[in-house]
Amino acid sequence: MKSTQKLTAAITSILALATPAFAAAGAREDNSDFVVWVFLAFCALIVIGQMFPMIRNLRAHKPQVEQKEAKEKA
Repeated sequence: MKSTQKLTAAITSILALATPAFAAAGAREDNSDFVVWVFLAFCALIVIGQMFPMIRNLRAHKPQVEQKEAKEKA
């Protein structure tokens, strides 16, 4: 009986101390659309800028690989 009382007291104290989280009533409007798009465009430029040298190096490396494969077959 004492363990049931202790369990009930523990659960009651936890539930009494827990506060519910309330969501905001209205949507937040901050008018930062332009800034977000500029940031995303800048990120895209960085990604594209990193991909161009990679593609250039792969194209330059491809003939060397083909020559090496031809020598191995022969």
